Formats: sequence, C-alpha cells, structure tokens
Amino acid sequence: MMAVHHRTATVNGQRVFYREAGQGAATVVVLLHGFPTSSRMFRHLIPALADRYHLVAPDHLGFGYSDAPSPDDFDYTFDALADVTEGLLDHLGVSHYAMYVQDYGAPIGWRLALRRPHAVKAIITQSGNAYDEGFVPEFWRAVWAYANGPGPETEAAVRRALEPEAIRWQYLTGVSQPDLVDPDTWVLDHAQLQREGNDRVQLALFRDYATNPPLYPAVHEYFRTTQVPLLAIWGAGDMIFGPQGALAFANDLPNAEIHLLDGGHFLLESQLDTVAGYIRGFLGRTFSAKT
Repeated sequence: MMAVHHRTATVNGQRVFYREAGQGAATVVVLLHGFPTSSRMFRHLIPALADRYHLVAPDHLGFGYSDAPSPDDFDYTFDALADVTEGLLDHLGVSHYAMYVQDYGAPIGWRLALRRPHAVKAIITQSGNAYDEGFVPEFWRAVWAYANGPGPETEAAVRRALEPEAIRWQYLTGVSQPDLVDPDTWVLDHAQLQREGNDRVQLALFRDYATNPPLYPAVHEYFRTTQVPLLAIWGAGDMIFGPQGALAFANDLPNAEIHLLDGGHFLLESQLDTVAGYIRGFLGRTFSAKT
C-alpha cells in the first residue's frame, strides 16, 4: 500500500494541514472535503488511488487539523477558503489537476475553476452541488432562514447541525447498511468542531453559504464553455443534496458520467470500492484521451 503523508504548510499566515500520497510526477487529484468533516473523509480513498495518481487533500481552515482562527481575525467566507486552497496549490507547485469536490468542497472548487479554468482538467463531484435542483428543502430551509435573517431564533436552528446526533444523521441517512459506517466518523468530526470558538466559525460559513447559488450561472457557463470532463457520483439516499443535483450536470455537460449509488451523503463510508472503481475508470479514460 502506498504511504500517506500528513503534512502542514503555511499559507497566508495560516497553518494548513493536508494529506498527500503518490508520485510527484503523476496527475494531481485535489480532494476537497465538506461539512462537518475534514480530509479524513478521504483516508481510505487516497491509498486506493495513490498507485497511479498524486493525491492532495487539505483540511479547510476551521476544520480538521488546520488552523481555526477566530472570525474576528479571519473572514470565513467561501471566497476566503478558496484563497487559502489556491495558495496551498501554488505553494506545492500544482498548476494543473483534477479535483474531487464534496459538499463545502464544491463551492470552493467552483471558485478555483472560475479563477483558473485551464488549470482544472477533470472534476469528480460526490454530493458536490452546482444546481438549484440539488437542494433538499427540508434540510436547507433553516440555513436559508439564518443566512437571510441572522438572529437568535434562526441561529438556534442551524446550531443543531453542530450537535452529535445531527452529525451522525449525516453519515447514516440513506445508507442501507449503516453498520458499514465507522462511528469514529461522527465522533471525531464532533470533537474537532468543539474547538474553542469553532461554533462561530461554522455559523459564519452557514451565513455565507447563500453566496453560492448566485455563483451557479457562471459555473454553468464555465461547464458549457470548457466541457470539462466530469464524473458525478452520488448517494441516491442523500437527504442534503438530492440525486437531482447529480442529474442536473447533464444540462450543461452532455458527456458527463453520472452514477447514483445505494448510499447517502458520505458515500465513501459505505461504497468505497465502487466509488474508487468509477474514479479509476473515469480518470484513466480522461487522461489517456489527453495524451
């Protein structure tokens, strides 16, 4: 099995933790995690791909083992998180790459692609939304209410997303065999969110999430213009970003490869081998066609 390295870099004065594996000369795949987890969500996928690809998986600021400065000292927006990710890739000398985006990783990844469209050679999106069709109203109602009217009443509803049972719900909902999901996932995610002051970090990002849908028309234009190769692989039982979000990529990318699997929001926990197989096939076809 290929070795996975656990490293840090200083980007714009902040300590960024990242996992890295594979040969430096290989095609780079950047793995961008979602809420409420970290690069740990890729702990099994990285060694499954590292024999052929160079994997880089950072923890966003406020998550995992990266710094979590106070919102008084850092402006927690998706633009700012994209700045840090872009800075890390520049620090590592990564100028061209494929990217895997999930949940929060998607709006960060879309910003990177819009800034440097020719840098992104392929996209894997796993519950990484880019269309209004993907939002499950029952989940998002509280987020939109808080973003549109921050206050004690709307804040109380979104704070529940930081509680252990809510995090557990994200991992198990839609999974037909929940005993495949390691309980360490939600326990460790909750523990890392409990860093002092981290609730304010997460609340700031909940508020800023409303900036993402207005970006979608530019993302769709990017898709239509570049026809970037894209694999959408989704848990059919995801109750945060529903399967309609996966199917919608075909609106602008008619050659997109789309798969709905038996699973939920964190598909790698129950469908690792299937997902890895689709990724290896997709990347193999994509990059052999470019050579």
